[in-house]
Formats: sequence, structure tokens, C-alpha cells
Amino acid sequence: MSDTTGLQQVPPGGGDGNVLGDKIVEALKGVYDPEIPVNIYDLGLIYKVDIADDGAVNVDMTLTAPGCPVAETFPGIVERTLESVEGVSVAHVELVWDPPWTMERMTEEARLELGLM
Repeated sequence: MSDTTGLQQVPPGGGDGNVLGDKIVEALKGVYDPEIPVNIYDLGLIYKVDIADDGAVNVDMTLTAPGCPVAETFPGIVERTLESVEGVSVAHVELVWDPPWTMERMTEEARLELGLM
């Protein structure tokens, strides 16, 4: 998806054929929640990914609980992971708490992996 400001949003299902968007989704799938053995993308922790024309990436993400012990450090880990993707010039990750995360945000694959289906 693209808008008039030069931003592209990565849709919830993936990069939708956009090469950089696909690479970003793949990178996010390589970052795992420290308490649940599922990647943060399939876990549903990524709420929004915006990609600017200059390769700047802004991500809104949440955690499974506001009191999560990695709340201080995890956004930096995600930023460094995204900045290692070819085509990404800089990444900024913002922790958001609204809407709160629920298990319904997980992909079918994540639910299967955790034995919830």
C-alpha cells in the first residue's frame, strides 16, 4: 500500500509483493519473544510498519503484557534487526499499548506451534 506522502505500509499479511516490505517481514519473523517460542510477527506484536521512500522504517509494536521485563530493551533489538535489512536506512520502533495484545492477534501458524488449535 502507498499513500501520497511517500510512505508504504506493510499490510498485516506481509509485504504484499513489495520487495523491501517482504524483507522487513522476514526480518521481523527472525525475532522471537523471549518468553514465548514464537516470532514477534506471527505472535501479532507488530501493529504497523511504515516504509518511507528513503528507506526509513517506523514500526508500532506491543508486548504481550505492559509489565514485560524486556520493555526497555526489546524495541532496540527490533530496530537493530530492521537496520540490518538491505534497503533500510534507519528504523524506529515505538511501543504502543492500544489496542492491548490478545491471543486472537496470533497467526494460525503461531497457534498451531503453541498447541492452541
